[in-house]
Amino acid sequence: MVQFTKVRLAGFKSFVDATELIIEPGMTGVVGPNGCGKSNLLEALRWAMGEGSARQMRGGEMDDVIFSGTSDRPARNIAEVQICLDNATRGAPAAYNEYETLEIVRRIERGAGSHYRINGKEARARDVQLLFADLSSGPRSGAIVSQGKVGDLISGKPIDRRALLEEAAGITGLHSRRHEAELRLHAAETNLARLDDVLSALANQLQGLKRQSRQASRYRNISGQIRHVEAIQLHLKWLAAEAALEAARDRLRQAEAQVSRVTGEVAQATARQAEAASYLPELRRAETAAAAALHRLTVARDALEAEEARLEATRREQETRLQQIAADQAREAAMVSDADTTLAKLDAEDGTLRAAKGAQDEDERQAGQRAAEAAAAVEALDVELTRLTEKVAADDARRAELAQRLIELEHRRTRLAERIEVTARERAELEAAGVDPAAFDEIAAAVAGAERAAEAARVEAEIAEEARAAGEAAEAEGREALQRVEEERARLRAEESGLLALLVDDAAQDWPTVLNDLTVTKDYEAALGAALGDDLLASTSDVAPMFWRTVESAAPAAALPDGVEPLARFVAAPPALARRLAQIGVVADDAAGEALKDQLAQGQRLVSKAGALWRWDGFTMRAKAATAAANRLRQKNRLAELRDELAGANSRVEDLAARFARLSETAKAATARDRAARDAARQAVAALSSAREAETRSARETAAAASRLAALIDTGDRLAGDLAEVETQLADTGRAPALPQLLIGDAATLFTLRGPSS
Repeated sequence: MVQFTKVRLAGFKSFVDATELIIEPGMTGVVGPNGCGKSNLLEALRWAMGEGSARQMRGGEMDDVIFSGTSDRPARNIAEVQICLDNATRGAPAAYNEYETLEIVRRIERGAGSHYRINGKEARARDVQLLFADLSSGPRSGAIVSQGKVGDLISGKPIDRRALLEEAAGITGLHSRRHEAELRLHAAETNLARLDDVLSALANQLQGLKRQSRQASRYRNISGQIRHVEAIQLHLKWLAAEAALEAARDRLRQAEAQVSRVTGEVAQATARQAEAASYLPELRRAETAAAAALHRLTVARDALEAEEARLEATRREQETRLQQIAADQAREAAMVSDADTTLAKLDAEDGTLRAAKGAQDEDERQAGQRAAEAAAAVEALDVELTRLTEKVAADDARRAELAQRLIELEHRRTRLAERIEVTARERAELEAAGVDPAAFDEIAAAVAGAERAAEAARVEAEIAEEARAAGEAAEAEGREALQRVEEERARLRAEESGLLALLVDDAAQDWPTVLNDLTVTKDYEAALGAALGDDLLASTSDVAPMFWRTVESAAPAAALPDGVEPLARFVAAPPALARRLAQIGVVADDAAGEALKDQLAQGQRLVSKAGALWRWDGFTMRAKAATAAANRLRQKNRLAELRDELAGANSRVEDLAARFARLSETAKAATARDRAARDAARQAVAALSSAREAETRSARETAAAASRLAALIDTGDRLAGDLAEVETQLADTGRAPALPQLLIGDAATLFTLRGPSS
């Protein structure tokens, strides 16, 4: 059966200083005048058992149980009550039967609420209430009988009596668990109903997303088909132009042959033909210029139409990307705000705990001093009480002896001799017995040894408590470090998942783009995106509508301008892009590009790291927002960095998890040592109390023996005087004949007795 052994209060109502109430086996009572705090002890027990109503604690709110201060003492901000239970018989619930001693602590901080601990581990109020309910106790249990409680039980309703019988049968905890299980079942049913609604809504959203996915896929396919058809159309136009040019050349040759025949046949028109021939070269130059102008305008028109379509597609992609970036920024801002709030709260809790520990150490030191002073005062009062008790006993004996002598003068004169003999014999026995100084020395040595053992146990308990506090602090620090690294790893994993989701869009296509096979050096993504643009969306498969093919050319490519590095040095790409990348140079800034743009050979381009472009044919593009290809390349580079960071984060998590496990074992060992040290300190205090009781008992017996010896001597003197006075009175009246003399006493005392004459 589990027994209450100790209640410790600190800062609870009138118990401003740490106070311990030892509950010994049997019946323990608390006696004192009104207002001394007897009711506060009962309320402390109920409060530590999980009482949640402030009105039951005779207050308006739960913070009223904290010491509110007096004119001489400041108010406290923390109150704590600890209940110790002896579980040697293992009668506690199964979850706590591994411990021989159960320590239930409830601690409240002003404005912050209550916290519970069972054997040093954090617990809920519900856990504490169930523990005491299983033990047939609790804050409102019938086992706690207060004023008027018996009358309420007698006049109570049947349901109240049923609760009392259930508590006596030990099934209160089962009813509490049943009620809690019913509440959880109702909550689960409500959650299931809500889950059905959520699933229905998600199904609708899924249908909409599938529809949007199909539309997006159709859009990509149609866009590719449009680009393919446009390329075929341009190719057909080029073939038509080539055919027209060939037809024009045929007609020119026919005209020249006809002119030759006409010149041979018409001799008389020689002068006129010569004059006409003089105008023919100029007309031919005009015709050639007109044809070149027409061709140039046709090419420019086609290029402008293609550029317009590309810019429109780029604009749509940039709008979509801006929306995604805005959503990402809002999410990151929310995460940063939550992290700042959590850090501020942890800093505040750390400062509060440090301040509370400093105040607790000072209170314990002062309590130790006051306890020592009180012990000295109690010892002095015990000595004074013993002396006064002996004095009162001696005075009472003296009064009784005086009354007895008055009576014996009249009625028991003949027994005076017998009493003197008895007194002498008892005195001789007491003097022979004497007082053994060795016994006093042994008792004093035992008391001193017990005091030293108690002091050593107290010091060991303080050291163990400090070690336990340090171990718990180190464990909390290790737990916080592990949580921080795990949160960082979770953030990296979430970012990696997001990037993977963005980068797998080509996996479902029949022809993967060349963008997936590219690897670009960090900070050169914008340059590559500006240099190749939509060409990165082409494939390397020759069965795709739009693809890159490897060109084998014996003619060397023109060299880039001096001081310009080829973009190929910063890009790892398929061989099909090697010729294109070799003709693209990278400049430091816009000024360098403007200075070198006129030195470009046919097919060459210059790009800056910011994304500006200068082409050999005069086409120029200023740096603007990053293209979709550049963003894609940045995402690939970021994904590679994330994988490296994740590897480091996993290693840190493993190290910190191992360190936390070691700190947890150390904290458990320190807690066990603290518990053992407290038990040893309690045993040492109990041994000291027993030794002091033996010392007090021995001193009391010695004082009683000395008092008895003094009383016997005094009695013998008084009896001798009384007898002399009786003999004197008898001699004066003439009725006292001479009696034989009787010698009683030691060498220092001589009594002469005379009996009546015959």
